[in-house]
Amino acid sequence: MTPAITMGELTAQFPGAQRALFRAYHIGGCASCGFQPGETLAEVCARNGNLPVEEVIASLRTAQEADTHIQVAPAEAAALVKAGTARLVDIRSREEWDAAHIEGSTFFTQELMHELGGWPREQLIIFVCHHGTRSLDAAAYFAGHGLENVRTLRGGIDAWSCDVDASVARYELE
Repeated sequence: MTPAITMGELTAQFPGAQRALFRAYHIGGCASCGFQPGETLAEVCARNGNLPVEEVIASLRTAQEADTHIQVAPAEAAALVKAGTARLVDIRSREEWDAAHIEGSTFFTQELMHELGGWPREQLIIFVCHHGTRSLDAAAYFAGHGLENVRTLRGGIDAWSCDVDASVARYELE
């Protein structure tokens, strides 16, 4: 990661970058503080109060390490679910769920959002999405709101299909 990296490259290599920039510097959360994929990190820092680029890079690296820590590999997640110590919560859209889902996972609804706080604290909740980006945001959100025993499925249901259960259909969104 260098000052010359474009924001498009940054967010592709580090899916949690936008969340990390918003949390630390209020950059990228809305139209007034957003950025374009072709802008460099240095340009974004310059127009946001001349933020020290190296400090921002260090902050992004720390956030990336934290995101890596809350990810769980598909095979490990399958073992945790089989042992009864983890539950899979699928945060994808109804259309995606209907196209393919992991047997035994729970579809995330508004009602479930309110129930999560009442689930046993010792039970691990593993959030699932298509490729692992949205579920990473969900795990970070819920961890920030008091659910400390949350993780995200690295690579999402797509990785699960490749690494654990090939009967789970792979798909592409249009």
